[in-house]
Amino acid sequence: MPDLEAILLVGGQGTRLRPLTLGTPKPLLPTAGVPFLAHQLARARSFGVRRIVFATSYKASMFEPAFGDGSAFGLSLEYITEETPLGTGGAIRNAAEALTAGPSDPVLILNGDILSGHDIGDQVRTHLARHAAVTLHLTEVDDPSRFGCVPTDETGRVTAFLEKTPNPVTNRINAGCYVFTRSVIDSIPRDEIVSVERETFPGLIEAGELVLGYADRTYWLDVGTPAAFVRGSRDLVLGRVASPALPGPTGEFLALEGAQVSPEAKVQGGTAVGARVVVEAGATVVGSVLSDDCVIEAGASVTDSVVGRGARVCAGTVVCDAVIGDGAIVGPGNELQNGVRIWPGVELPERALRYSSDV
Repeated sequence: MPDLEAILLVGGQGTRLRPLTLGTPKPLLPTAGVPFLAHQLARARSFGVRRIVFATSYKASMFEPAFGDGSAFGLSLEYITEETPLGTGGAIRNAAEALTAGPSDPVLILNGDILSGHDIGDQVRTHLARHAAVTLHLTEVDDPSRFGCVPTDETGRVTAFLEKTPNPVTNRINAGCYVFTRSVIDSIPRDEIVSVERETFPGLIEAGELVLGYADRTYWLDVGTPAAFVRGSRDLVLGRVASPALPGPTGEFLALEGAQVSPEAKVQGGTAVGARVVVEAGATVVGSVLSDDCVIEAGASVTDSVVGRGARVCAGTVVCDAVIGDGAIVGPGNELQNGVRIWPGVELPERALRYSSDV
């Protein structure tokens, strides 16, 4: 298989993950100790990708300082900014201006919010062997009614893109990783708002082009919500999905340099402990993401949650299925659960009411 080029779509605002994304783009959020994209870059490199074009928009200036020229990953990186939102197809077409691939070469398209364990190399080989216009990764889910579904015939040819329905015809959905033949990308209108899901793929099918489905049931996760983001980080730390970018061995928790975890604290369940984090004696942290410089005081309990940079969870506080924004302070005795989100810089007084909505 020849060296591959890829386009990485990272322009979204990550609204479902606020307040985590108010200051940081979703693909740069710390996930199992490194920015989320580090896992995607390392996996792409392991499957033969050598050059990646970032299709950026929201907080575009933050990506290059994070990854530079890509040499740390054995990659060559280029950054293209989308000044106005152009949809998935428009973003791909805009970024393609920086590609060097020829018209018949395969180009990998990756979404910047998907954590996947599927075999990218096999997907590319299948695309080349079948001479497809586009080959889509399809994942099989238990409840496809929550997604649009993608039926295929007995040869793997995609026959339609169907919107959400209570009676889906298949359990296969679009998993957000595509292999395009370069000439097909060039056929997308330039500088126009285009959706590959609603326009490009259905148009190719109608024209009789081969749109191929590459289906499997390997690990797959869209990390676009706080619960999914926490799960993705937890699964990486526990080794449920492999990543060459992990900064330490898999296990009950992963701690970065400068973290101070008391021997009398209980930290487990795939927790990621950021740099210079302090977890005091008697604290319990399970399956959570503790961002750099935050503090979990004695007797506090944090489960399935995200604690932002520099935030403080005070003694006796219970945090479960919650997001604590950067620099927030949760006073002693509070109980935060059921999806509560505390915005950056907010200070909750001691023994405030139980919270179950955004603050």
